[in-house]
Amino acid sequence: MNWLNSEAFTLLGQHIKWSDMIGNVIGLTALAFGWRRSIWSWPVQFLSGVVLFAAFATAHLSGSAGKQVVVMVVAVYGWWQWKRGTGQAADGHISVRFATWRERVALTVAAAAGTLAVAGLFTAFPTLSWDPWPDAYIFVGTVVAMYAQARGMVEFWFAWLLVDVVGVPLNFANGFAFSGFVYVLYGALVLWGMRDWWLRSRRAARPVLEGAPA
Repeated sequence: MNWLNSEAFTLLGQHIKWSDMIGNVIGLTALAFGWRRSIWSWPVQFLSGVVLFAAFATAHLSGSAGKQVVVMVVAVYGWWQWKRGTGQAADGHISVRFATWRERVALTVAAAAGTLAVAGLFTAFPTLSWDPWPDAYIFVGTVVAMYAQARGMVEFWFAWLLVDVVGVPLNFANGFAFSGFVYVLYGALVLWGMRDWWLRSRRAARPVLEGAPA
């Protein structure tokens, strides 16, 4: 599996690794499925985690590999949640909504506490991460975004956008150029998906008049 960490090609002076390219293209596909509210978002996200786990484990990056295990677990949870919720919307896909204020506070507190805890772990064990605080922020933000997506919350797009803000410069700085380019595409897809889910949540919340077709 060492070929996963070998160089695929050079783009604009940046060395692109096979693992970086394949894993992130699959992850981008998973996000596109998420925009479509397709349950395929989760198995594709799981596959992305498998590829990146294999790459990091082969390169003896135990911290990065461990993070992919968490991502895969959340992907299984998301698939289970959406499988249970299939048919909630009129078109047969998962229904979407805005989180309640209590849920927003809970997500924010969980993200802050999780980032502090994970950054503390990375700082205590430097071999787990080369850049503890930004790495912890992106990791916890990704898990929070995936959880919110599993619950059908529009806020999951905002969480991804916040991950993007740090993810783009961090990946370029640490030599994962393809991840940086993909995160730029993530940003565009996030804005598009956010608009779509936002409009769908408003239509779902609109009351149906008596006698009118649903």
